[in-house]
Amino acid sequence: MPVKNAALVRLNPVKGIKIGIAKAYVRYVNRKDLTVFEICEGANVAVVTTQNQFCAAPVQLVREFIKNDSPRYLLINTGNANAGTGEDGLNRAKATCQALADKTAVKISQVLPYSTGVIGESLPSDKIIAGLDDALTNLDEDNWLNASHAIMTTDTTPKGHSEIIEIDGITYTVTGISKGAGMIRPNMATMLGFVATDASIDKRLLQDILTKTVNKSFNRITVDGDTSTNDCCTLIATGQVGEHIDSENHPHFAKLYQAIATVMLKIAQMIVQDGEGATKFITVKVTGGKTTQDCAKIAYAVAHSPLVKTAFFASDPNWGRILAAAGYAGVDFEQSKVSVSLDEVKICERGGLADGYSEERGQVVMSRPEITIHIELGQGWASDTVYTCDLSYDYVKINADYRS
Repeated sequence: MPVKNAALVRLNPVKGIKIGIAKAYVRYVNRKDLTVFEICEGANVAVVTTQNQFCAAPVQLVREFIKNDSPRYLLINTGNANAGTGEDGLNRAKATCQALADKTAVKISQVLPYSTGVIGESLPSDKIIAGLDDALTNLDEDNWLNASHAIMTTDTTPKGHSEIIEIDGITYTVTGISKGAGMIRPNMATMLGFVATDASIDKRLLQDILTKTVNKSFNRITVDGDTSTNDCCTLIATGQVGEHIDSENHPHFAKLYQAIATVMLKIAQMIVQDGEGATKFITVKVTGGKTTQDCAKIAYAVAHSPLVKTAFFASDPNWGRILAAAGYAGVDFEQSKVSVSLDEVKICERGGLADGYSEERGQVVMSRPEITIHIELGQGWASDTVYTCDLSYDYVKINADYRS
């Protein structure tokens, strides 16, 4: 039975953000595939983007525009990634940004474009431009849930989460949405993620918050080990509530940071739970490392291993595959100090079969829809965690038929 996210019923609006949705028919006939975010004046925006060297045209423009201006609009299309499209792709992305800028009386550099979908196909910019009026006519603060549907591609469920916190009588809202189910091994971003808060946060501090929270959420998930050409994650602080927060020493910073981190982690984990063909949600926790980097290397080696992932799909407690993946991660450790557990069942102790372990106990754990692999290295005090899923027949089917 596939891992599924809980049904989204409502996402809380964020003061200073309005969202419009429309059908642009980029690739899909009967679904909304164009999203416009309108951001209030005075808001601060932070962005992290893919480290894939073949980054898409919209990613290149986001990097350029965010350096020189304060964004007022986000323009998002699904169905076409506009990646691997050369100069033509840049021109078409610019044309859509210019069209939205003209309709809203802002500069082109105040429109950030985002695309997701098939790589290597020309962006139907005329269709996107034709859909802008519809998107602008239904701009609404309460459109987050609709947007979570509109940015989907091979996703089977929308992804979003809200946190509301009160500090010293001031109520802050943090809401975020993301999309992604395949080509997931983000590197400095996610497939697409948009998170906003009504707090007032200094721009440089906002960028620092985004980088740190992404590194513990979107940069700790993997479905298939592939880093997309289009990964982008955007964090917006509209400044509509509370006093200005300009440092980590501000009395409101810690709780607000935790709320943002919670939203980031929730919508990142939802991507793994909706991994293409996924039937298991797997947490790989590595402790007792010399450094966090060592722990991350081992966690990712296990999370990426096709042999480990297929064993979990089959509910086969072939725990030797976990040891093998940890061993080729490029980290020095003493195997005689290593222990491995699947949930509460210890399978490996001091580098060998744990006392009391049986195939039957391993089978019970492996049959669960959510499982934690805990690898204790016994080398130090560092730790790290990565989230992944199993690898099923359906993953191959979905990606073999993606353009059909």
